[in-house]
Amino acid sequence: MHIGIDARLTYYRTGGISTYIRRLVQALETLDSANRYTVFHSRKTSDSLVTRFDHAALWTPAHHRIERFALSLELARFNLGVLHSPDFIPPFRGARRHVITVHDLTFLHYPQYLTADSRRYYNDQIQAAVRHADHILADSEATKADLHAMLNVPADKVSVHMLGVDESFRPLPKDDLAYYRQQLDLPPDYILFVGTFEPRKNIIGLLDAYRLLLTDMPDAPPIVLAGKRGWLFDETLAHVEALSLGNRILWREDIPQEALPALYNMAHVLALPSFYEGFGLTALEAMACGTVTVVSNRSSLPEVVGDVGLQIDPDNPATIADALRHVLTDTAWGETMRQRGLERAAAFTWERTAQVALSVYKKVL
Repeated sequence: MHIGIDARLTYYRTGGISTYIRRLVQALETLDSANRYTVFHSRKTSDSLVTRFDHAALWTPAHHRIERFALSLELARFNLGVLHSPDFIPPFRGARRHVITVHDLTFLHYPQYLTADSRRYYNDQIQAAVRHADHILADSEATKADLHAMLNVPADKVSVHMLGVDESFRPLPKDDLAYYRQQLDLPPDYILFVGTFEPRKNIIGLLDAYRLLLTDMPDAPPIVLAGKRGWLFDETLAHVEALSLGNRILWREDIPQEALPALYNMAHVLALPSFYEGFGLTALEAMACGTVTVVSNRSSLPEVVGDVGLQIDPDNPATIADALRHVLTDTAWGETMRQRGLERAAAFTWERTAQVALSVYKKVL
């Protein structure tokens, strides 16, 4: 088979889908020596994702209004058997068969949490995309169920392949932690959030919960919000000021990738009270580092964490506050969760993710 993988998004974004693309390509290079691959990247990038596979530059930018048409023209000369579009939307015709990955349907569940441009790109095209695809990969059973319930996709057209966790996310020696604590200017203890600062992540709910927590735990550790600014960031800043949280909220933006494992290691707990997650990779990364998790009881998150940590109602700040209080005060329980999380995280590998993708490539041909 000649298999193409659309990796253009890695030029425009880091984390999330870009991490998925990078690690999938890396795992496939190790796993599959029988088929020919071409990985397509933006003409603007100088960063090659491949060591063994072929690669080619494309002019069509990601998320452009004529992307599906322009990409079809660019790909015609490659005579692909299968094209995998990891960012939902495939071209009209880029190969004999098309596989797409649908990571989540946030834009259908919560359109108010997206920018107008994002709504136009995803909401206006997802129906056509799932009809056009010969097969769909999903990150979780929750997303598979959403595809069936919201878009009438037959169950046998969707294969679930849960994501893996990078090997760098693991318990680290004390010397490494001391170095990064100084480099990132971190306190001795903290509650951690990792992700884009945007409404879907429910940071405002976390802040409300923290204010409740401080009423009976005034010595609770501060919250470190690590990530990058997203849509409506100013609303989150205004909420911090309205709650008079001041220096109890520590912003750490654009943390280097190599520092993330230490950031998780040093946290008392990871809080991920999102309204919706297609997978919740940060929860998996935290478990792999031995950090207890408090996550929403919605979408894919229960699948990822299983019986590790605590699950909360993201619409109820009191449940978030109660969960944080429990993690901060029950040391013995926390150690049990730490060990359980390490064991669970070990089962999530990118090799398994790639094996399912490869089986789908073979199936559609």
